[in-house]
Amino acid sequence: MNLNQNRAPIKEALEEFTSRRVVPFDVPGHKRGRGNYELTDFLGKACMALDVNSMKPLDNICHPVSVIAEAEKLAAAAFGASHAFFMVGGTTSSVQAMVFAATKRGDKLILPRNVHRSVINALVLNGAKPVYVNPQVNQNLGISLGMSLEDVKKAILENPDAKAVLVNNPTYYGVCSNLKEICKTAHENNMLVLADEAHGTHFYFGKNLPVNAIEAGVDFASVSMHKSGGSLTQSSFLLLGKGVSEGYVRQIINLTQTTSGSYLLMSSLDISRKNLALHGREIFKKVIELAEYAREEINAVGDYYAFSREIINGDTIFDFDITKLPVNTIGIGMAGIEVYDLLRDDYDIQVEFGDIGNILAYISVGDRERDLERLVGALLEIRRRYKRGNAGMLTQEYIEPIVETTPQEAFYAPKISLPLNETVGRISSEFVMCYPPGIPILAPGEKITVEIVEYIIYAKEKGCFMMGAEDENIERLNVIGKI
Repeated sequence: MNLNQNRAPIKEALEEFTSRRVVPFDVPGHKRGRGNYELTDFLGKACMALDVNSMKPLDNICHPVSVIAEAEKLAAAAFGASHAFFMVGGTTSSVQAMVFAATKRGDKLILPRNVHRSVINALVLNGAKPVYVNPQVNQNLGISLGMSLEDVKKAILENPDAKAVLVNNPTYYGVCSNLKEICKTAHENNMLVLADEAHGTHFYFGKNLPVNAIEAGVDFASVSMHKSGGSLTQSSFLLLGKGVSEGYVRQIINLTQTTSGSYLLMSSLDISRKNLALHGREIFKKVIELAEYAREEINAVGDYYAFSREIINGDTIFDFDITKLPVNTIGIGMAGIEVYDLLRDDYDIQVEFGDIGNILAYISVGDRERDLERLVGALLEIRRRYKRGNAGMLTQEYIEPIVETTPQEAFYAPKISLPLNETVGRISSEFVMCYPPGIPILAPGEKITVEIVEYIIYAKEKGCFMMGAEDENIERLNVIGKI
């Protein structure tokens, strides 16, 4: 097969199919948009015409043999992987598929606690046991870091029966662990390595960026193409390293992924892969230049701190993703979420997230210098208008958990609902998190402490979007057991 990165097989097949004006007596029921004119007017005729069902000319995502299979091979070649799966359930589905492929009920998975909720959700579903490597915290920035290599080695030594190690590459803030050495250590101890690379698509195509997971030697990597890769929201790749069984992983994926894969999402992955394979180097060169420009301008304002590679320490911050633009806001006496809300409500600027001490602006090839100037100007004005003392502010976004039982056992255990302030000392049976970034403050199976309750109350007061619990207002929590 000719692996010509100028090709986009799914797009080409869709173009051929639509040119034939086939009369549809299959699903979807809107019949190329004719059955839902309001939706067609809103999304456009071209979009609705491409929302089609799996059929022989277009292949099938569950068992691809033609155009999707060819597109998978092109994607694998572009990323340097042994295989690439098209994932249409977001990187959540990709992350969960690699956890399911590597572990089963009772198996141990070594992982950092500052993972996305999708990882712990996977443990709820398959019953694997987490062995947490608690990340250190940068006290000045209030952010959790990568995994120390020595901590990983210690966890492996103490849990020689663990099946795999999972690593964030990078964290939401751009922090990278020493992934090559973690892979080496894990493989020497017959463990697989899984990389949550939701925020690292550009590592495969840019220059002067941290090592990508496949190059580092991982066995699985979940890559969120819709974040920095340019594809549609909810589209992702699951990449395999050498020696991983493609057939078994596809079986795992097909346990949970839809049998009706969206051709809008799949074609967006196909086209975006082509774009990055051909132009990724220049695309991410521009992104880096924009991020560095914004960082310099924000730091010149004063009191804010847009951090970068100067925080690298060779271990828990082994490398840093310079396309990221995280900004610490504690210096102006405001929580990140407060600045986030002001930017959106008063200045019509939407950044990626705000937490207790930071905001994150996601920079991509779609940004312009004048847009960044607008962001800098807004931050300058917010500082001038709202700056205050920072006494009494919480700064830490990570609280070390006390794990009492597995996520699955806790989630499905008999439970009762208690007022939040009465839950101290009990074991949670549900999640609590700020979203984004979606890293649980509290996960099923963890003890609820005074510090956690105070953090939840503080985060709610500051306006963080809290989710995960049955009570949407997080006034009550479900805990294990009886009164």
